Amino acid sequence: MNTNKQLQPSRVEQERAAFRRQKRLRANLISVASTVVFIVVIAIVLLSSPGWEKVREAFFHAQTFQDTLPAVVKGLWLNIRVLIAAVIGVAILGSLLAIISTLRAPVFTPLRLLATAYVDLIRGVPVLLVLYLVGYGIPALQLFGRMPPEFWGTIAIVMCYCAYVAEVLRSGIEAVHPSQRIASRSLGLSHNQTIRLVVMPQAVRKVTPALMNDFVSMQKDVGLISVLGAVDAIRAAQIEVAQVYNFTPYLVAGILFIVISYPFLRFTDWLNKRAQKREQVGAIV
Repeated sequence: MNTNKQLQPSRVEQERAAFRRQKRLRANLISVASTVVFIVVIAIVLLSSPGWEKVREAFFHAQTFQDTLPAVVKGLWLNIRVLIAAVIGVAILGSLLAIISTLRAPVFTPLRLLATAYVDLIRGVPVLLVLYLVGYGIPALQLFGRMPPEFWGTIAIVMCYCAYVAEVLRSGIEAVHPSQRIASRSLGLSHNQTIRLVVMPQAVRKVTPALMNDFVSMQKDVGLISVLGAVDAIRAAQIEVAQVYNFTPYLVAGILFIVISYPFLRFTDWLNKRAQKREQVGAIV
């Protein structure tokens, strides 16, 4: 008996595969055609509108785009630095708040209540308002030396988003089955080791898509530090608009924010699809 001979699909399976390929090809062609028609219709509506020439001159001026791009890119570098610092701070403080919120020992009740109250309070306050309170309120106390506005902007962003991340992580921690804790403790691991080596890795894996969504939102809200006077991409665009009397710099800033956020958006979609496939392994959908 030849064991190296590969099994060939049956005629029925081949017909099914051919039908699925044909159906998939038809669906792709319909998708492309409908997309092209939609784009053409939108383009016709915009280009035929009475005010299109004024809008094009005010928002899509090519020479202004080219002239203001270097200044806005320089401001974007400040947004990137603030984002990196904020991600580190949010990861640390958000994890601490999540762990404290899940402590069940009676002795930790004050800390648990304090963490819960902080998360509920911060999530109910707009980010812009927190920026104003931190950026103008804390310096007015004169407890510290003079700090740049991007410093206080970073503090405000961390204060806001650590609450969101803490709530996401808390849900992930509580989603880990209690048997995981019991098994790890029975193996001799301490409470801290159980949290660090067993619970947190599983919790983070369960809520990674939600964490990535929070990261993308934080990436956009970093631009709000301009209200404190920091010369980031948005503030640089505002300065250029005031100089050239044209709104194209805002378009430049928007495109740059899309460029830096697009990879993370696609990465988030990939994580969501991977998690969905993992949950549906062996299931008939």
